[in-house]
Amino acid sequence: MTTNNTTNNKSKKYRANFEKIMEATKEKTFLPVQEAVELLQSLDHPQFKDGVSVELHFRLNINPLKSDQLVRSSLILPHGTGKTLKIAAFVTSDKEAEAKKAGADIIGGDDLIAKIKKSEKIDFDIAVAEPAMMTKLPVIARLLGVAGVMPNPKNGTVGDDITKMIDLIKQGKVDFKNDKSSNIHLLVGKINKEFDSKKLVENINTAIEAVEKSKPEGVKKKYILTIHLASTMSPSIRLR
Repeated sequence: MTTNNTTNNKSKKYRANFEKIMEATKEKTFLPVQEAVELLQSLDHPQFKDGVSVELHFRLNINPLKSDQLVRSSLILPHGTGKTLKIAAFVTSDKEAEAKKAGADIIGGDDLIAKIKKSEKIDFDIAVAEPAMMTKLPVIARLLGVAGVMPNPKNGTVGDDITKMIDLIKQGKVDFKNDKSSNIHLLVGKINKEFDSKKLVENINTAIEAVEKSKPEGVKKKYILTIHLASTMSPSIRLR
């Protein structure tokens, strides 16, 4: 299959990967997870230090304007994402030692909130908070919200057990929700020496199962329309 106008605007490496995927899938609408992972690993990827990221993209048959059709949940990937997350903990003074022991990278209460308010910079990937701190976060809620790091009881980042919340994040806890276009995007690993095909397959199957189980009660029709697998800057491979 020849490249279309979209792929013609891409790099030579991208076009070569696209042709390889087209050749492997010319007689199939989609590939089983194992085959898709092996094909993805065989592509020509950028030589990043820690390897390229592997992503799952779900197109859902939901109406994101209806509250009973929104998707929001979390899962724990058996082999983690391969990405080291910088964790912030908004805690009272008596919980600071616990947060530090658990492995939080940035720890604080009123002082941390004031620092973020003044600098307007978010230099962490995820945040946890004690319930007692939640009433103090509104002054930086916009900044945290735009960065996607606002602690929320629904995704397990607000609670009294700071150690447990941080441990789950380090074990590979991933939060997900649909975007305005009814899609979900999930990081499920990397292509490097640490992630063999078995680990990637297990992570992908775990992620798919979690999204399937998160079907909103308001959705009575087919829930997941398509699932695609891709790596950083690669064409996608359809799984469903």
